[in-house]
Amino acid sequence: MRLLGEGVPFVSGIDTPEIGSHAKCLKERKLALIAKGRLKELLAEKGLRVVFSGVADKTPSHRPLINIYRANGEEIGKKLLQEGFARTWSPRRPHDWCNG
Repeated sequence: MRLLGEGVPFVSGIDTPEIGSHAKCLKERKLALIAKGRLKELLAEKGLRVVFSGVADKTPSHRPLINIYRANGEEIGKKLLQEGFARTWSPRRPHDWCNG
């Protein structure tokens, strides 16, 4: 699954730092581990609601694009953006986690 973050599939959503060998630098790897930890905390909450967008991403695995809502109705992708663990994603504007 790929977290969409209230965006429109293939147009907008959230971008998080890459983890492991996919990271372009040590800073990105560290940010990814912190973001993963925060997401894990959010996913441990009771009363989450997963909503499938109806489409999959364009990767070879065709991961379903989803939104996850907390019990209070807040979208988790939006929460990650607000807390600085993610950035708004656009296919035309990739983010550089190493220099940003």
